Amino acid sequence: MIALDFAALRDTRAAYPGRVAEVLAGRTRRELIRGDGCLFIVAADHPARGALAAGPNEDAMADRYRLLERLAIALSRPGVDGVLGTPDVIDDLALLGLLDDKIVVGSMNRGGLKGACFEMDDRYTAYDVDSIVRDGLDFAKNLVRVNLGDSSTADTLEATARAVSHAAAAGVPIMLEPFMSEWADGRIRNDLSTDAVITSIAIASGLGNSSSHTWLKLPVVHDMERVMASTTLPTLLLGGDPTGDQDDTFDSWQRSLALPGVRGLVVGRSILYPQNGDVTSAIDIAASLVHRA
Repeated sequence: MIALDFAALRDTRAAYPGRVAEVLAGRTRRELIRGDGCLFIVAADHPARGALAAGPNEDAMADRYRLLERLAIALSRPGVDGVLGTPDVIDDLALLGLLDDKIVVGSMNRGGLKGACFEMDDRYTAYDVDSIVRDGLDFAKNLVRVNLGDSSTADTLEATARAVSHAAAAGVPIMLEPFMSEWADGRIRNDLSTDAVITSIAIASGLGNSSSHTWLKLPVVHDMERVMASTTLPTLLLGGDPTGDQDDTFDSWQRSLALPGVRGLVVGRSILYPQNGDVTSAIDIAASLVHRA
């Protein structure tokens, strides 16, 4: 693991909270699109929605220090373009000096926590466009779950439309992660059928008063050719949870990354907590797939 000064991080958070803004204001930024035009973003916004499991390990992401060490490894590897997180994670990474020359994606998060009676109340609870501009971040991201059987969806769609409009006006790229969802046995299930993903794309693409800065973040599902034929918006693939054979997962990513309109990959637990425990190898393989190395 990479050695990080956690004592200094804790002391700075306690005694010098204004240092967060100073570091973010002074970090070296990069162009969003450069080189081969593809992006490999490591995601770490799971803890803020109470999702601490990775594969069979129910509390894999509970240890913040281990998570930061794994993120430090990821951000040190060639081909990793940036990181996606909520403010607590992004501020930690900034204070540790890990965000220079990286794309920083601010997660707007979701209020509907997994397993809660209010799970479809997906009000945004982390970054908004104003704070992303304030901190000099490069990208916004939000989740758009559409449940035709739950009236809370209307509020989510309205809030997302406002965020998309605000992002376009501010010149901030915004990444929408849409799903068609439904209640099943008291829990929310995302429909990963090809037709459902295409429907979710159609709904999300029309949100806001301008689509000029809208990107999509989509799961890898059956018949991705038909999925990608349903949109002209730049698209990043969702890595998903670390289930099944890792080599099969890499193969599915490779096939989908070759499709027109796919600009790269956003993946978190699959490579931060790989089945074989080799974080560096998992990250390097994913980076090579994205950047065709």
